Amino acid sequence: MKKILPLAPLERLMRNAGAERVSEDAVAAVREIIEDMAQAVADEALRASRHAKRRTIKREDIELAIR
Repeated sequence: MKKILPLAPLERLMRNAGAERVSEDAVAAVREIIEDMAQAVADEALRASRHAKRRTIKREDIELAIR
């Protein structure tokens, strides 16, 4: 799967969490995990919207998907 999220904002998130130093490998690992999780949520939200006979994914679909 093509990587979508840029590394710099993820590194900033980790630094904002209190990390003084963050390796490139750590940031890449976080990106992979977040993208995998986001894809799973998007897939489930799509199923929810289709079940409701809609073509648009709504916030409620996302909220249902993460439960």
